[in-house]
Amino acid sequence: MSKEITQSQEPQAALDASASERAAAPAVDVFEDETGITLLADMPGVPREQLELHVEGDSLLIEGRVQPQTPNGLEAIYAELRVPCYRRSFTLSRELDTSKIDANLKDGVLTLRIPKQAHAQPRRIAVNAA
Repeated sequence: MSKEITQSQEPQAALDASASERAAAPAVDVFEDETGITLLADMPGVPREQLELHVEGDSLLIEGRVQPQTPNGLEAIYAELRVPCYRRSFTLSRELDTSKIDANLKDGVLTLRIPKQAHAQPRRIAVNAA
């Protein structure tokens, strides 16, 4: 049995085409409290300009393209970036108010805050003395 390492003989254009069609699912943590949910998605290398969030009906789609960093004045002639984009979708509860989603991207972590609709949030009921 040979332990030799061989390089693929596929043309570079074929490798580039297959890599551009793939997307990684970012790791996501979801937290819920009485007023809504918070999603934290790990999206390293994705700048704000390459991040897209779409809400349609009860579906949330997160997409982001990785922007490889190259030093000033240099051009990459080879890079081992296997998956240049992230994509993840979620089905949202109807209790959530998608018109009030707040999104922030900092240090490669996307934070989404989706509040519950007013009727789904807990409320205090005042009791009157008779």
